[in-house]
Amino acid sequence: MAQNARFEGKVGIVTGGASGIGAAFVRRIHGEGASVMIADLDAHKGESLAAELGERVAFRVVDVSDAAQVSALVEACVERFGGLDILFNNAGIGCFGLTPDLSIEEWHRVIAVNLDAVFYGCRAAIPHMRKRGGGAIVSTASASGMAGDFGFTAYNASKAAVINYTRSLAIDHAQDNIRANAVCPGPVETPILMDGVSAIPGLKQEWEAIVPAKRFARPEEIAAVAAFLCSDDASYVTGVSVPVDGGLTAHTGQPDLRSRLAAATA
Repeated sequence: MAQNARFEGKVGIVTGGASGIGAAFVRRIHGEGASVMIADLDAHKGESLAAELGERVAFRVVDVSDAAQVSALVEACVERFGGLDILFNNAGIGCFGLTPDLSIEEWHRVIAVNLDAVFYGCRAAIPHMRKRGGGAIVSTASASGMAGDFGFTAYNASKAAVINYTRSLAIDHAQDNIRANAVCPGPVETPILMDGVSAIPGLKQEWEAIVPAKRFARPEEIAAVAAFLCSDDASYVTGVSVPVDGGLTAHTGQPDLRSRLAAATA
C-alpha cells in the first residue's frame, strides 16, 4: 500500500501525461495508490513513464482533439482498471500571433486541443463516474485564462473558456457527486515552455522578474494542487479555478516602488 493512500483503489486518466505537469501528476497520484491511464502523443515518453512506474499504469497514444480517440481512451481505461474516478484534462498547446496574423487553422487547432478536448473527456468520463457514485475532474487552465497576454489571443481565449466551462460543469454535476475544478498555472518549468523560453536570450530572467515569487513553478507544485482538488480533502470544493502562479495574477502590473522609495529616503 502507498505510504499516503489518498487514492488507494481509485482510477485516473491523465491527458498530456507523458511529461511536465501531467507526468508529475501521474507520479503523485500513482504514488498515493491510484491506477493511472496515461494519454499523450509522445509514445516514447509515455511508454518510458509507464515502464518506470510499473504496476497500475498503462499508456495510450491519443490525439485529444479527436473525440473518437478520447472516447476510446476512456473505454480502454475502464476495461483495464474497472472504472474511472479521476480525470485530469491537462493536454494543451499554445501559439503566438496577433489576430490579423493568426491563421484560421492555428486558431482551430488551439481551441481543439485546449477546449474541445476538455469537453470530449468530460463527456466520455461522466457516465462512468456516475456508475462509481461520483468522481473528480480537474482541467489545466492558465493564469492566461484569467487575464490577457500580448500576442496569445487563441491561447487566452481557450483557457478562459476552460475556466467558465468548469464552472458550468461543476453546477450541472454537483448532485452526481462529481466535482469539477481547474488549476491556473503561471510560468512552469515544463519542456514545452522551456524550449521556447531558452531560445530567446534573457527572456526567463525578464519573466521571473514579473512574478512576485521571482521564479517559475516546478511541475510538481502544480500537480500537488491538482491532486488536492482530486482528493477527498477537497470534497466540498467544486467550480473553482485556483491560481498556482507565484502571485502573478494577484499583481495589478503597477511598478514596485519599494526600492525607489527606499532610495529616495536614504
